[in-house]
Amino acid sequence: MNLAMRRSPWATLTVLALAQFIVVLDVTIVNVALPHIQSGLGFTTDGLQWVISAYILLFGGFLLLGGRVADLLGSRRVFITGLALFGVSSLAGGLATSPVQLIAARAVQGFGGALLSPAALGILTITFEHGRRRNIAMGVWGGLAGLGGTAGVVLGGVLVDSLSWRWVFIVNVPIVIALVIATPVFVRPIAPHQGNRSFDLLGAVLGTGGLLAVVYGVVRAEPVGWSSAEVIGFLATGVVMLAAFLAVEARTTAPLVPLRLLRARALSTAGGALALNGAAFLSMFFLTAIFLQQVRGDSALRTGVEFLPMGGAAILGAVMATPLVTRLGTRPVMMVGAVLNVAGLLLLARVDAHGSYPTGLMPGLIIFGAGLSAIAVPAQIAAVVDVSHQEAGAASGVVQAFQQVGGALGLAIVSTLSTSRTTSAIASGASQSDGLTDGFHRGLLVAAVYAVVTIAVTFLSPRLAPSPEQIAEAAAVAA
Repeated sequence: MNLAMRRSPWATLTVLALAQFIVVLDVTIVNVALPHIQSGLGFTTDGLQWVISAYILLFGGFLLLGGRVADLLGSRRVFITGLALFGVSSLAGGLATSPVQLIAARAVQGFGGALLSPAALGILTITFEHGRRRNIAMGVWGGLAGLGGTAGVVLGGVLVDSLSWRWVFIVNVPIVIALVIATPVFVRPIAPHQGNRSFDLLGAVLGTGGLLAVVYGVVRAEPVGWSSAEVIGFLATGVVMLAAFLAVEARTTAPLVPLRLLRARALSTAGGALALNGAAFLSMFFLTAIFLQQVRGDSALRTGVEFLPMGGAAILGAVMATPLVTRLGTRPVMMVGAVLNVAGLLLLARVDAHGSYPTGLMPGLIIFGAGLSAIAVPAQIAAVVDVSHQEAGAASGVVQAFQQVGGALGLAIVSTLSTSRTTSAIASGASQSDGLTDGFHRGLLVAAVYAVVTIAVTFLSPRLAPSPEQIAEAAAVAA
């Protein structure tokens, strides 16, 4: 096979899409393993959410820096570096012997994902010319990424039940090795960008560090109290770092977050809706995975299978949302999605330890899954459809970062309030099962509040009615 055939666009797409598949897979595959990780490494209840949040925060916090680094150093080089970091940290996570080691490994995993994901997207947009071929490639890219989220819950269950929780991390290693070997063969080198060569590393560190400090302060509020010096200190430090981040972004010549984009009503409201949507999703997923196994006694595999209707509803919702956006505009579709989220979460909040899955859990999961996509698809389109082509990539990166960071912050709040309710119920004489159920219900009600706020944010958004051609272009950038 000659070099030209090996480096065909479709061979390149295969390598890139598989890499994005494992990045998304790692968001969901870990959830079904959480109870086993907790018992295996001795995580506290409030500390367990860091297994998810460390990955999401570092991924979202450094996503924009990753895209900038890829432009300046070369997309293929940064893609391979991100893959290597992802693989090594996956192995470290699988071999971890303490909570601190696992959280550190998950943080490095998130950073690796933040390098490889925008680099892969950059390679894809250069490899496929603008038009039909690029739209097909973006469809494959987005489809495999979505499949990674759905497949993760089942694959995680299989690995936990047949091997151990460690394999939800180790499974990445052979895939990463194969991709690192395949990339120089199937992906052509891409020359670095020759323009402004500043990185804005300070902005990335301040933004991510500030968010980590805020999340840590929220998590520590449950065991030590909101008025403790530790909590106040971390929250204050986080606020100061985030204020410094905004000051740096306003003055640097190549900001990670172009603040002028946030002044656009369509992008700012879309980013807010996606942040709240991510918060509701991660919170529901985290709480329900624990509830199903620790309260209802389900195996990890059964838990994964029970999440499948939600994944199917999300895929169907995404398929239906695009033509509805063309006919009705972005705001009505987002509004319907937010209402569906509220309804789904309220249904789930009524489930107890002994209720029927088909009549209890499944309806709530299906309604919530459809609502997720009905918000995400029009919000992603609205965020980029009215910005210039030169800034479309930056706009897409901003809203993706909003979604990831919003999810981590939302999960921290829900986890803290849920744990507080469980602890209080058990201290008052409730059984372990009843206490966990009370915490589960409170957490879902807080997630429902996120969905209610999404309705308010959506109401403030402009009613955009993009053409099919604009939707195709916006979807390609957002993917």
